[in-house]
Amino acid sequence: MVRLKSRYLLCELCVSDRSKLQVLEQRAIYQAVRNAVVKAHGEYGEALFSIGTAVTYLNAYTGMVILRFRKAHYQLLWSALPFINSICSRGQRVPCFFNCVHVGGTIRTCQKFLIRYGRQQLCRMLPHCKTEAEKQEVRKAVLSCSLSKFKAEERGEYDDDDDGDESAEEQT
Repeated sequence: MVRLKSRYLLCELCVSDRSKLQVLEQRAIYQAVRNAVVKAHGEYGEALFSIGTAVTYLNAYTGMVILRFRKAHYQLLWSALPFINSICSRGQRVPCFFNCVHVGGTIRTCQKFLIRYGRQQLCRMLPHCKTEAEKQEVRKAVLSCSLSKFKAEERGEYDDDDDGDESAEEQT
């Protein structure tokens, strides 16, 4: 049996009004990416997009999205992301653009990067806090972003029920 390899793009959905993120759905993001690929690469891009592409994760509060593409042609599909300038969801048009922050071979590597990225963003917010209460709140949020679970996994203390596919892919 042949294993199909994928690439996961961790993208930040940048919008001017953060409250509009609540409107977005995975299906709407999928359609927007599909339309951008068709616009940029035509029928060839549409055919490549239809093979194994999915929106695997959407956080409507932070605007982080994980897109899955096949490894053989993820760069072609990635090149269409700048053509997205708005997403239509639930009858509303949300002006936005994608900022790709990480490309990973597994969802786990994207999750680890997302934790580090969130922590860095919180540390960047700390100097901009005006009151001591805001600073304490940001410090508390930084401390809550711990990598203790991932450090335990690296030591060999697995808490989840993985089948080991990620470790084989990380070695290649």
